[in-house]
Amino acid sequence: MNREDFENILYDFKIFSNLISQEDKEFICDNTRSISYKKGTTIHDGNECSGVFLVRSGSLRVYIMSDEGKDITLYRLHAGDMCMLSASCVLQAITFDVLVDAEEDSECLVINGPAFARVSEKTPEIKIFALETAVSRFSDVMWVMQQILFMSVDKRLAVFLLDESIRLKSDNIELTHEQIAKYIGSAREVVSRMLKYFATEGIVENSRKGVKIINKDRLRALTL
Repeated sequence: MNREDFENILYDFKIFSNLISQEDKEFICDNTRSISYKKGTTIHDGNECSGVFLVRSGSLRVYIMSDEGKDITLYRLHAGDMCMLSASCVLQAITFDVLVDAEEDSECLVINGPAFARVSEKTPEIKIFALETAVSRFSDVMWVMQQILFMSVDKRLAVFLLDESIRLKSDNIELTHEQIAKYIGSAREVVSRMLKYFATEGIVENSRKGVKIINKDRLRALTL
């Protein structure tokens, strides 16, 4: 990929502005890699500054893990999204470790953390953009914490299924009970029991392929 094409891709993610010098644009391009990740790959283990991730295709899962090995999904990233929490060398106020997995085969642009930090120090607009991106993700994190602390499991599950249906534009949710449990911060056994209950109430159908929503009105009523 030539530099002009690379610059155009980065522009699509709103990284650049007219106030950035051509030298800085070239510097960012020279310090950005295009990387393909296979489904299930851990692309950031929380122990180093992996850089700024720009998702071109696929899906990434950002999560935290306890000492006992239990993890909670903080948010997910899809095509067009940007991850700043993997770049602690850019946002030094980040004092907790997050992990990032590819939950689908994914294509990303990865901007070297120190290089991004250098340009953002020279250009306040870039630093502000990075901070605003991080703040918007912290809103997602707080929503997850609010759900876990104050919502019952059946309500969390109903909210997740409806949100996933909207995202996929389909009533078929092709996820395992284990995956759903990670997304809503619960245990697989609890999710399995709840989905079995939803099925007996005629709200969903369960199969080896996942979950099919058959009564959205009743599912939506559980979220109120």
